[in-house]
Amino acid sequence: MPVFTVDVPEGAAPGAKSKVLAEITAALDEAYHVPDTRGWIREYRTENVATDGEVGVRPIRPVCTLEVPELGNLDSKRALVRRVESAIAEGYAGLADVDEVLILINHYPLHDVGWRSSLQSDKPEIVEAMANLNP
Repeated sequence: MPVFTVDVPEGAAPGAKSKVLAEITAALDEAYHVPDTRGWIREYRTENVATDGEVGVRPIRPVCTLEVPELGNLDSKRALVRRVESAIAEGYAGLADVDEVLILINHYPLHDVGWRSSLQSDKPEIVEAMANLNP
């Protein structure tokens, strides 16, 4: 169920984008052990991005938004952030300000996620997997 979106400048090679998507997926798989990770890259032209109200003046600072289950282990979160930031930095070096990657982690409890016509909190296998993840 982990979902992520990476907001970056346009211009990366297709191979770089594929690698960023694969690396972030691997980082989420390692942290959560939950299948069905989905990811998107949204690209922007410099003139469509403002930083502190200034349009197109600075290199774009990437933002990665993670929509994920709850994860209580701070060391796992730290490792996840490092891997995600590293993947984006590698894929967008020279195109973006990769020293200023922002990673937003939005946690969702199982009772706030619908899947296959019910809530995830109604599915014993998912409840058990999250209990193992957050002892």
